Amino acid sequence: MALADRLQFLSPSLSSIHFRKPNSINIHPLCSLHYDSFFTSYSSPFTEKHSIQRYQRDQWLYKNQLEQITSCSFPPDSHLNRENNIALQLPELKKLLQVLREKRESEGCSKGKYGPGNVFLVGTGPGDPELLTLKAVRVIQSADLLLYDRLVSNDVLDLIGPDARLLYVGKTAGYHSRTQEEIHELLLSFAEAGATVVRLKGGDPLVFGRGGEEMEFLQQQGIQVKVIPGITAASGIAAELGIPLTQRGVANSVKFLTGHARKGGTDPLFVAENAADPDSTLVVYMGLSTFPSLSLKLLHHGLPPYTPAVAVERGTTPQQRMVFAELKDLAQQITSAQLISPTLIIIGKVVALSPLWSISLKETSSLVEAK
Repeated sequence: MALADRLQFLSPSLSSIHFRKPNSINIHPLCSLHYDSFFTSYSSPFTEKHSIQRYQRDQWLYKNQLEQITSCSFPPDSHLNRENNIALQLPELKKLLQVLREKRESEGCSKGKYGPGNVFLVGTGPGDPELLTLKAVRVIQSADLLLYDRLVSNDVLDLIGPDARLLYVGKTAGYHSRTQEEIHELLLSFAEAGATVVRLKGGDPLVFGRGGEEMEFLQQQGIQVKVIPGITAASGIAAELGIPLTQRGVANSVKFLTGHARKGGTDPLFVAENAADPDSTLVVYMGLSTFPSLSLKLLHHGLPPYTPAVAVERGTTPQQRMVFAELKDLAQQITSAQLISPTLIIIGKVVALSPLWSISLKETSSLVEAK
């Protein structure tokens, strides 16, 4: 299938932007949206696929359908697929592009003569909005359009200016609201229209955030890209728990490991041999599904089974949950606690330096004695 057909829109230049709705798409009312099963059971600080809050944030894209969403007394059962979702967005996206072009022309620029806008890749940190940099806040509040990921917390989105437009492009296991190629094209389209485009990413955009791919694509198209770093989850969550990622005599290095790789990439389980270093701290991002296998590999390659470790769900937010355990027991403890994504895992002797480590050991001991 041609890229144009798969993307449903292409924008090689401002004058030739075309949005088209595939003939095969059958639009369902938004009241037939499918919601994650856990969405009804607790309030998450993170944007989840097909959540009512997300559609309310992006309401400019769903003007005629929003009332149907908010009138639903409970999350519906059937599934609004990704193609239908995009088809609903295309008319308003096209309209916004036209508005931006007319705005630039009205400011005294001749058609086709003005330069492209700026694209900012902004790291929003692990969730706590107070961990944002001053520069990130300033750029967020001055944006025309913000493309945000699933792990950008609601508190961060509350900082966005009243005239800005929000567009959800998040990914979660089994569901990508936009392909990476479509995200590239969206960034390019609005930058070519002269907009100030902000790409919001949880943590740091250049640490397992695919920010490098987006920056490379845009620079190849002649678009200026500015990166505003964010506090990556490893630093933010370790600080929250009082864990020094490195410390003389305890850990002389720290390694960041992704728990999954794209198709055709290096299987994270194959790096366990080099990661099994008792004098280093290992931080595993996005590793819930692969951690049981990864932990066995680490033990197989010589990491002591009693190595302190911790798994932290939704770190730095009011909904933070954590499980401390020795490496040999952590996978089972994660399952028992029913931790969900996003969860960060820290493994190494430095974990025992956290004041929470001794507390967790006392609690575990008390439970054993009670039995």
